[in-house]
Amino acid sequence: MTAADAYIDSLQLFGMQFGLDRMRGLLDRLGHPEQEFDAIHVVGTNGKGSTTLFCEALLLAEGVRAGAYLSPHLTSFTERIRIGGREIDAAAYEEAVLRVREAVGRDVTQFEALTGAAFAAFAAAGVEWAVVEAGLGGRLDATNVLARSRVQVLTNVSLEHTELLGDTREAIAAEKTAVVPPGGAVVIGEAGWEGFVPQARTVRQVTVAGTYQDQNRAVAQAAVELALGHAVDPAPMRAVTVPGRMEVRGRDPLEIWDGAHNPAGMQRLVAELPGLVGERRCVAVLSTLGEKDVRGMVDLLRAVCPTIVATQSTNSRAMPADTLGGITGGPAEPDPVAARERAIALAGRSGAVLICGSLYLLHDLTTRLAGAGTPPAPVH
Repeated sequence: MTAADAYIDSLQLFGMQFGLDRMRGLLDRLGHPEQEFDAIHVVGTNGKGSTTLFCEALLLAEGVRAGAYLSPHLTSFTERIRIGGREIDAAAYEEAVLRVREAVGRDVTQFEALTGAAFAAFAAAGVEWAVVEAGLGGRLDATNVLARSRVQVLTNVSLEHTELLGDTREAIAAEKTAVVPPGGAVVIGEAGWEGFVPQARTVRQVTVAGTYQDQNRAVAQAAVELALGHAVDPAPMRAVTVPGRMEVRGRDPLEIWDGAHNPAGMQRLVAELPGLVGERRCVAVLSTLGEKDVRGMVDLLRAVCPTIVATQSTNSRAMPADTLGGITGGPAEPDPVAARERAIALAGRSGAVLICGSLYLLHDLTTRLAGAGTPPAPVH
C-alpha cells in the first residue's frame, strides 16, 4: 500500500458536518487549483458518470486538454481522476494526494480529499476544461467550489438520500440546481426542472428517444457545445465504454454488470436489458444498501429476471443477504463470488447472468475476480 492509499483509507467517508467550509479551507491551502481550469459540473440522480465520460470524449476530440472527475470507482481510487482521456498515473496521483495530506491532515472527509487531489492534479497537468461529477446532491457537495463553472448539467431527479437532500423530488432538485451560479449555462436532461434555475443565463432542456445512454449522449453533446460555443461531432461518444453500465463481462453465459442502485436506475436497466439478453433465461445477482427502496427495485427486476440470488457487498450499510432473500423469494448467498457462481449454474451456458443493485457489489467482485481471492476490506 502506498502512502497515498494509506492516507485515503484512513479518512472518514461520512461523519463530519455536511458543508463546504473544510473544502474551501483545503483549496486555500493548496493555492486554489480550482481557479486554473474551466469546468462542466454534472449533477443529477442517475447517468452522471456516463455523461461525464461522454463530455470528456467530445472535448478531447475537439483538441481540448481535458480532465474528468468521477465517483465512485470499481477497483482503485485512481479511476476517479482522468487526465487527457486516461486514468491518472500513479506518480501524479501520489503527488496530488500527499499535497492534500500535507495541507490538512485528516481534517477532511475521504471525498473532500479526493476532490482536492483531483483539482490539484488538473492544475498541475495544465487541464483546460474539467468535467466534474458531483458526489451527493449539489449545494453542499464538495465539488461545489468550482471557480470557473461555465456549464452545469442536471441529468434527472429521483428520490435519493432523502435524509440529507429532502423527501420530495422538488426539494432534491433545488439542492442539485443550487450549483448553478448567476448567469450560468444549464443543460437539463429531464422535463420539468427549468423553473428551478432562474439565476441561469441559458437553459437548454434536452430529451431524446432511444436508450438511456442515447439520452446521456445528447445531454453531453449539448453541454460541450455550450462550453465551446460551436457544434461538435457526436461520433467520439460511440467509442466510450462506461464501466458498470450495461457492461458485458462474459459471453458463455452472457454476463452483464450494471450499477443501477435505485428504482429509477433499475427501471432504466430493466427497460434496456431485453434488447441485450433476447430469449436467454436471465438470473440476477442482487445486493443493495438497506436504506434504498429495496422492494421497489426487486419488483422491477423480477419482470426480467424471475430468479434473483441475494447477496451482500462489504459496505457496512449493505442489507444482509438473508434479509434480502426474504424479499426476493430466491436463494441467498452472502459471499458475492459464490452468489455469482450459483447464478451461472442456474442460468446455464445458454442463459444470462445480471450482476446489479450496488456499485459496491461490482467493486467487490472486480477485486475478488482479479485474483485477490479473499474479500476486500469493508467499504464504509
